[in-house]
Amino acid sequence: MRRVFALCALTILAAGSAAQAETWKPYTSVSDRSLQWSYDADYSYVDAASKRVVAMTAIGKVGATPRMGPSAPGATDGVGSVVALDCKAGNLILLGGYSPSKPLAINTGWRDLTPKKVDSAEDKALEAAVCATAAKLPSK
Repeated sequence: MRRVFALCALTILAAGSAAQAETWKPYTSVSDRSLQWSYDADYSYVDAASKRVVAMTAIGKVGATPRMGPSAPGATDGVGSVVALDCKAGNLILLGGYSPSKPLAINTGWRDLTPKKVDSAEDKALEAAVCATAAKLPSK
């Protein structure tokens, strides 16, 4: 009986963590090729050490199934990146990128990297979308 309860608990935890990276929120308009950038609202959080907002981004084709990726942090079924935004200073640090041929690998020393100014239209749109919700994000 204990094994059944343990198995049920593990199944619920596994299902919960897989579903955790599924709320993709678009932050750019749809391009002429039906592509759109989104960020994963469930993955986003405020880094306790740096006070930066960490967000996972992905590009997806509108109308395609699946539309976005990755299906979970580090999965190799999408194209995108993970960034840390300083909402007050208007800069960001790239933590890592991913594609089907390259799984996500977060640079463990990212807090020591020099940030770059948020200047591209996509980065400005991400900053506006993510920073608007920063006060409600969990701190990790």
